[in-house]
Amino acid sequence: MKFENLLIWQKAMDIGEDISTLSDKFPNKEIYNLSSQIRRAADSVALNISEGSIGQSNPEFKKFIGYAIRSLAEVVTGLHKANRRKYISEQEYDKYYDASFNLMNELV
Repeated sequence: MKFENLLIWQKAMDIGEDISTLSDKFPNKEIYNLSSQIRRAADSVALNISEGSIGQSNPEFKKFIGYAIRSLAEVVTGLHKANRRKYISEQEYDKYYDASFNLMNELV
């Protein structure tokens, strides 16, 4: 199966793009800190799903899903930080927290 057909990969791709757009709102002082970290973590979710799905054994795929889950936990922590620092609205926080939480439940 091609990883592009995996629903979890498709959702991870969407979250990655959404987080990238969301982090554009962060102040310039965060460009090399929180903005960069949350973007890299969000991108890492889909990257690990795709890497783990290519010609790997089932235990190997599970290992990469574990990496994806850890990256998604970083995204959630980044959302908490952005919310506490008032970089995003409560509505934005809730939307992306829920999307991340739902994907995480699909990955476990």
